[in-house]
Amino acid sequence: MTVVDEAIGYVRELFAGNAGGHDAEHTLRVYRNAMQIAASEPGCDLEVVALAALLHDADDHKLFETRDNQHARDFLALHQVSEAKTAAIIGAINSVSFSRNRGKRPDTQEGRIVQDADRLDAIGAVGIARTFAYGGEHGRSLEDSVRHFYEKLLLLKDEMNTEAAKAMAQERHAFMLTFLEKLERETL
Repeated sequence: MTVVDEAIGYVRELFAGNAGGHDAEHTLRVYRNAMQIAASEPGCDLEVVALAALLHDADDHKLFETRDNQHARDFLALHQVSEAKTAAIIGAINSVSFSRNRGKRPDTQEGRIVQDADRLDAIGAVGIARTFAYGGEHGRSLEDSVRHFYEKLLLLKDEMNTEAAKAMAQERHAFMLTFLEKLERETL
């Protein structure tokens, strides 16, 4: 079994019981998005991309009270990932968060790929579903959840780093606009 296979098992275990939009299925979609984007990005380190995508929420402050990416670091140490590769993975993970990296472009190709992969999972049909799942879990009103589209989700298309993600984001963005138009008509 590879370290990537082990990471898949680890995130399934770590996020067991979480249904608020930051669950194992979200992480696996980010991983698949990242690997799809990486296929069109020559020269990237696929293992760094894979592990950063899989571990990107392992220490999310909304879910865990860890410091300095402790879950991710512990997993990587347990699987004897080199210090250099661990640093690259942690660097990519730290470049993902929208709130902490607003307007910043990650320094590495791997970071740009994983940031795009995570942002893609926040838009389109799955982004709509995640927004309302998270809102319901945290007591947000319908109006507050809709406001989230205008404060964040509709901005993401223009913040993609890679050409592959930009192309993927176009269709997802258009779907969100259609959804919001229909929702507005139904809630007037």
